[in-house]
Amino acid sequence: QVQLVESGGGLVQAGGSLRLSCGASGRTFSSYIMGWFRQAPGKEHEFVATISWSGGSTYYADSVKGRFTISRDNAKNAVYLQMNSLKPEDTAVYYCAANDGYWGTDSREYNYWGQGTQVTVSS
Repeated sequence: QVQLVESGGGLVQAGGSLRLSCGASGRTFSSYIMGWFRQAPGKEHEFVATISWSGGSTYYADSVKGRFTISRDNAKNAVYLQMNSLKPEDTAVYYCAANDGYWGTDSREYNYWGQGTQVTVSS
């Protein structure tokens, strides 16, 4: 199993940037597919981005493609989400998640979750 803790959220103006970090503890971190999801008020978890075990493959939701970048550093047991050109509609609680099964964009495919970090984008 793996335990996940997010950090780096905060308040930023539209057009600004934030970098979220997710630190992991547990066993064989490099074997997990990692993802970022977000949850806005009144909405269910929404897929944001995912990255393969080695970091060689990534996939993004259309809503963030070209603005967000997911990366991982297995030596540091960490995954990151660089968020640029932020929009008010990006406001949400952001969660990192781990998938010890197969690749997917559905939150139900991910079986380990962090506590979330709040991102608020003002206009």
